[in-house]
Amino acid sequence: MSYNTHLTVLQHSAAVYSSSPAFILPRLSADGENVIDAWVPISYHQFLLDVERSARHWSHALTAHGVPRRSVVGLWLGGTKYLDVLHVYGLARAGYIPQLFSLRLPSPDVVYELLHRAEAQALIFDPAYESIVIGCPVPAELAVDARSLEVDHLPLPPLWVPASGDEVVMIYHTSGSTSGSPKLVPCTASWVDATVDKARHVTRSRNPNRKDVTVWIGSMSHIGQTFMLMGFLQHGACTVQPTALPFSSDELLDMVNRCGLNRLNQFASFLGTHLRNSRTNPALLTALKQLDELLYTGLPLAVEEEAWARQQGILIKNCFGSTEVGAMMLSVGGRGTDAHLLQVIEGTAYSFVPVTPAPIADADADAPSGSESETKYADANQRLLELVILSHSGDCPHPSLRGADGHYHTGDLFLEVAPGRYVSRGRDDDWIKSSTALRCDTKAIEENVLATCADLVAACIVVGNGRPSPALFVEPKVPADSDVDAERLKKDILRRTRHFHSRRYVHERIVSPALVLVVPSGTLPRTATKGNIRRRAVEDKFREVLDRIYAS
Repeated sequence: MSYNTHLTVLQHSAAVYSSSPAFILPRLSADGENVIDAWVPISYHQFLLDVERSARHWSHALTAHGVPRRSVVGLWLGGTKYLDVLHVYGLARAGYIPQLFSLRLPSPDVVYELLHRAEAQALIFDPAYESIVIGCPVPAELAVDARSLEVDHLPLPPLWVPASGDEVVMIYHTSGSTSGSPKLVPCTASWVDATVDKARHVTRSRNPNRKDVTVWIGSMSHIGQTFMLMGFLQHGACTVQPTALPFSSDELLDMVNRCGLNRLNQFASFLGTHLRNSRTNPALLTALKQLDELLYTGLPLAVEEEAWARQQGILIKNCFGSTEVGAMMLSVGGRGTDAHLLQVIEGTAYSFVPVTPAPIADADADAPSGSESETKYADANQRLLELVILSHSGDCPHPSLRGADGHYHTGDLFLEVAPGRYVSRGRDDDWIKSSTALRCDTKAIEENVLATCADLVAACIVVGNGRPSPALFVEPKVPADSDVDAERLKKDILRRTRHFHSRRYVHERIVSPALVLVVPSGTLPRTATKGNIRRRAVEDKFREVLDRIYAS
């Protein structure tokens, strides 16, 4: 059996779409201002030549260190530039296994520890970290631009082809930390082959009359951008490199007008900024409405923002995925009433396993037995399902990440609201259990706060695992130089959310100002990649504060 990888995709596409632009890069003006003087295309043929130049260089440099082919080599890069793509693809083309680190992981000690775990034989690092790469346990090389070096005389290694599906092609890391550091996520040949197929499906053209032009979604050191690039390359599409991530709405408009951008892929928090700006910028709103697709991922888009966008005729699509699996589900899309509902990507083998519901006998005493609210809540709990990636699914992660039953339990929960159509209900740890073992949907509380207090609250998280009732942490939405009247903010939040909480069980309600904690912006712990607030990390950080509150 043959296996497709990102390298075979490049080889094929460079032959089929040789003269078409694979990338468009910004050229900044020479006066030192961060102004884009021109957008410069890079053809598929040139991309392939640049990757091969990179491969020649890294093969020569690593061989000089005695590092044999098929060794793991760390790549500590920003991942947001064309040059970073050349390092990632070039190292693989030279026959090595890239272990990818983001600049968001700024500790060399953690990097060295992860290199050791992966049995890496060398490290290639971004010039930004030259001053702190000290005492590296393996040979360390600066990530130089091979395009400026004389490498044509160096041999190009033969293209490595996986002999079995179990061979590792690349290694990523989870975006959150466990016991102080991320977990390794080895990507096998069978996994990459299945991911290439999924990426082709996710990125297929919405307009057969044109070649798509899209934009960088994140770092090449994480799976999101790698996944999207593998997909768009298969269709001969073009990827624009912005000057920064996130990029401004003005730069987005420039990419639409001068680069022909017609598909926007972004993390939800970044897309939300453009949507909010478009409410007061008619040109931006017109541009968003003319795009063939706005795909978001990472975080849920605020309910009211997505609803407003759909009312404007903006074609929004949600891609649900993870580092370990890649993309798993896509929303239906289009302009129908089911546009927001998620469905499994074709060609996969998943199972939705029921989660044990909360006991009905412990319902809120204020809700009469058999009442409509109680029945609806019980039914919702009975339909709560965990997404499980079955062992025979091509995209089932490496065995080291699977459960004892051989399957991969994502911890992601859903409601099936129509046959094969799902609504995300957060992760398993979004459902906390009270001190009486009753379940509480923290995600629902957070969504209500963000919907009813959008002008007051920038971010929030609900905690209280093992406590009598949940507590709400909020970061207020105020200018940095403004003072916050915390007590007034607490009262405003409770007033606006009172109706919502009145319909919930007693153990789920937040009705006391003591259980609303206002903290400065940026205080709550977040994941490095997507910026998700880490519920359990918040509980750990504020454990003593919570102990005092509940004790009183």
